[in-house]
Order: sequence, then structure tokens, then C-alpha cells
Amino acid sequence: MYFCKMINWLDDLPDKQALLDWHRRSTPLTVHEVNAHLHTPYSFSAFHNMEQLFDKAQEENVKVLGINDFYTTDGFEPFHKQSLAYRIFPLFNIEFMGLLKTEQEQGIRVNDPNNPGRVYFCGKGLDFPVSKDSPSQEKIMKLSRESHFQVKEMTIKADNILKEADPDLRLDFEDIQKRYTKGMVRERHIARAIRTMIFEKYATVDQRKSMLKTLFGGKNPLANMNNHAELEDEIRSVLLKAGGAAFVKEDPKAFITIDEVISIILDAGGIPCYPALLDAKPGEFTGFEEDWDVLYRKLQKRHISCIELIPIRNDFDVVKRFVNYFQEKNFIITFGTEHNSPALTPLRVDTRGDVPFDYELRKTAYEGACVIAAHQYLRSKGEEGFVSTSGIPKLDQKDRFIELGAAVIDRFIQR
Repeated sequence: MYFCKMINWLDDLPDKQALLDWHRRSTPLTVHEVNAHLHTPYSFSAFHNMEQLFDKAQEENVKVLGINDFYTTDGFEPFHKQSLAYRIFPLFNIEFMGLLKTEQEQGIRVNDPNNPGRVYFCGKGLDFPVSKDSPSQEKIMKLSRESHFQVKEMTIKADNILKEADPDLRLDFEDIQKRYTKGMVRERHIARAIRTMIFEKYATVDQRKSMLKTLFGGKNPLANMNNHAELEDEIRSVLLKAGGAAFVKEDPKAFITIDEVISIILDAGGIPCYPALLDAKPGEFTGFEEDWDVLYRKLQKRHISCIELIPIRNDFDVVKRFVNYFQEKNFIITFGTEHNSPALTPLRVDTRGDVPFDYELRKTAYEGACVIAAHQYLRSKGEEGFVSTSGIPKLDQKDRFIELGAAVIDRFIQR
């Protein structure tokens, strides 16, 4: 891992001591609303553009947002541009899919509920502007290209299914990429393209249902025809997921080990972060996460000191107990909503059943964002951030990072 001074978006902030002095004398302690994990149109998102995302954040008084796209940093620049326009502090994050080979061989599910050994993994607080010629960027671009192989094969299979049902309906990967994406094509883009084509060709609800029934192999569609998000989810589930007629299994080459993922994140200036699944199905935990003492030791072994939750899929009591456990271990804890499905839900982070956070959880969310903000600020000044050059987290300095990050955020949103 390396770090270097770049022309950076935070370069015009005062030096560390001046910033802290300003914050201590002029700004009362404020716990801002945070959403630290959001997918944008640069992977797949409920939002059609960055401005729509920031409009909604402004409406809900969310003051800190974290971009978190799969395999790409291409959205960082437009995300930054809107953060300046709206004075909402940006966290520059990324997400990968990796592999734990031992768990895969033992049939242990990690944080993918369906695939043993498969791991979703995030990097928090990457360097911005992005150094396009860095080793990490070369690896990220390679992974992005490899992720398209599976989607291209799915597109071909879906196209064959469509043209059998109606020769006028044709799917083309490049057309989907141009019409529906900012470069990264995912399964959900194929589902959106199929739904759009059917709606453009067939005018009535009965005609659309009939066409979908044909595509679904004789099964009646269950989704509300007026709910585009629900319908696209059903198309994806029936056609493109495992067991579907257009499903294509991923090439194992598209999945690198978690140690390789962590190396890319560190090289890109980020903080390695494990996204916990917890009880995505009520009362059920994966084998990797069911014993929190074991989970802690496994994360600690790889110097992972940051955990993230998408709490809308978890019970409030589970979130509270999990957060309390890892707070005692001095972890950074962040929260988000993903918004990587078609449904445009609130940006406010709640637990399952729309049960809201209490003050302690909101404070934990903000403190996690503050650590990342301080990390980004120090990196922008050419200094070491929350993780050392060898990837060791500075857990004994966590409170200092929280205070500095709060000053950075407040100065950014007030200037």
C-alpha cells in the first residue's frame, strides 16, 4: 500500500489543529443523519441520476451519503459534484464479491444467503480524485470487465427466449449498456430492458400478462402490472436467478479471494469493511455469522475493524445486540440502505418493519461516518489515515478520528 499527496477535494480545508479549534469553539455537537451505503446508476440503482439521489437526501435531511457501487469508481466524480452543490458530505466507497475458499469447501454461507463461501465486501473512504493508473484501478477495471462475461451470456439466453415468444423483441448487450446504464451492466438492467420492451410493444394489461406468462414457461406473473419495480424484480427472479431459463453460473475467475480484495482496497486508500447479513431471514444466521465471538476472531485475523449493516433486513433487537457487541470491540460500524433494486424507498436508515433507529444507533452511524471522513481528510493532506501503510487499524485513536471527522463534515456542509 502507498499514499501520496494529490490535488484533492478537501485540500482547501484548514490544517488539522485549526479545523479542530474552529469546531470546538463554534459548532455544537450534532448527530447528522447518515446513509453510508448507496448504489448509484453507475452499477444499478433505484435512482435514475445523481441529482435525484441528492434531492431525496435533502428532502430527508440526510447530511452524509456514501456511494458504494460494485466494481467501479466511475461514479465518484459526479457524486462529488452533487455533494458540492447540495453541501452533503460524500463518502467514497466501493463493493466487491470475493471468495473464502475454506468456507466454500465446507459449505458454509458467509454473507451471501445462497452461495457458500461467497462474500460481499466493501472498501470505505477511498482516495478521490481516483488515480486511474494505480495498480488498484487496473485490478478494479479487470474485475469489472470479467463481471460482464456472465451478464453477456445471460443477455444472449434471454434474447433467445424473447424471440421465441415474439420475433420483434430482441435483446442486445451493447444496447442495454447504452440505454440503461453508465457502463456497468447487471442482471437488473436485463430485467428492466425486458419489462420496458414488453410495455412498449403491448398496450394492455392482458397482453402484457400473456407475454410474461409465455416467458415464465406458463406461470402467471404475480407482480402488480402497474408496479414497475415489483415486476422487474419478478422477471429477474424467474428468468435470471438460479433455476431460471436465462440463468448463467458465474465464472469462478470472476471471484478473487478476500485477501486480494483487501489488498485492492488498501492500495486504493480505503478501509476494509465487512457487510454483515445477520438475520435477513428472521431468526436465521449464516454459519459464518451465527457465533459473534468466532466472527470477531476471523475479522481480527485479517485486521478488519469496520462492519456495515443494511438494517432494513434485520430485526431491531438483533441490530442493537450486534452493534453493542462490536462497539465493545471498538469497531467502526456503518449503516446504509443499498437502494440497488428498482424500488425507490426512503434514504433514512431503519430496521425491519420500518422500526426506526434509536438515538444510540443514530450516534453510532454518525461516528462511523466521522471516522471515514477523517480518514479521507488525512489522506487528502498526504498523511496516513485510519489504517496504517500495512493495513493495521488505529483502534486506539478511534475517538480522535471521530472528533476530527465531525469537524471535517461540519466544515464541508457549512462552507
